[in-house]
Amino acid sequence: MKRRDFIILLGGGAAAWPLAARAQQSAMPVVGFVNAGSPDALIVAGFRKGLNEAGYVESQNVTVEYHWLEGQFDRLPALMADLARRRVAVIATPNGNLAAIAAKAATTTIPIVFSVAEDPVKLGLVDSLARPGGNATGINLFNVEITAKRLGLLHDLVPKAIRVAVLVNPANAPVAETTLRDIPEAARALGLQTHILNASTSREIEAAFAALGREQADALFVAADIYFLSRRVQLATLAAHYRIPAAYYAREAVEAGGLMSYGADRADMYRQVGVYTGQILKGAKPADLPVLQASKFEFVINAQTARLLGIEVPNSLQLLADEVIE
Repeated sequence: MKRRDFIILLGGGAAAWPLAARAQQSAMPVVGFVNAGSPDALIVAGFRKGLNEAGYVESQNVTVEYHWLEGQFDRLPALMADLARRRVAVIATPNGNLAAIAAKAATTTIPIVFSVAEDPVKLGLVDSLARPGGNATGINLFNVEITAKRLGLLHDLVPKAIRVAVLVNPANAPVAETTLRDIPEAARALGLQTHILNASTSREIEAAFAALGREQADALFVAADIYFLSRRVQLATLAAHYRIPAAYYAREAVEAGGLMSYGADRADMYRQVGVYTGQILKGAKPADLPVLQASKFEFVINAQTARLLGIEVPNSLQLLADEVIE
């Protein structure tokens, strides 16, 4: 073979390699992963763990497109329409009522794996928990069902608190509405007064905390909203600045400096979303996969934050807590 022919052959082969790699990558099933919050390592780690358990490794035999909406819920319809148009293999919506609803509105054929805080039957996502009956299935976190429990633990931790401000995000209507529905009755049972604060942006969160002083609130109850979780550092910093004890639904908020949290074990929930996604990629149908109900709940207290706020954590609550962060 002449040297010139060899160079041409070598050059042609080199050019073909990236083409072959791209072809192999495009042949992988694509999962559209949509979360209305900010990039979150815990969500990604849990989801990948579940995928791995089902036999899928990202970038090896599955491609995952991550979409983080930073609280911009109005972007959901267009994004879901685009995923449906491109016919991704699965749409995964961990920790998002509105994301799941938008996905369901965009397609009746592409499988959807959700995790939601509200009853998925009431949300119109499935026919029943045991037999979803359509193209969606997933996990029910029970966040709204345990609102009274979380408020009760906050009351136990700060028994002198009478006026409790409740922070909700009107842009996330399903969570806001259920929180506003459940809080009044739970507060009356505990002899508490509530005041509602609305915030959908970082600036509005700052304004809400400024209003706490004017309202003379004794404590703060943060709704189980994915956007608020993505702003957990801001919330914890403002709570410390205004010296307001606050209750959250996820341990990450307590790790960021929040006083306490009570809610479902989110890491396990994200893992299960990944497992179901992998099972569907293998050929399982969402209609045949029952909606799972969260069974692991955790109560976490930040002891350092309690000391900074002058709160003495009773021994009974320390024993009850799944973790006390020092």
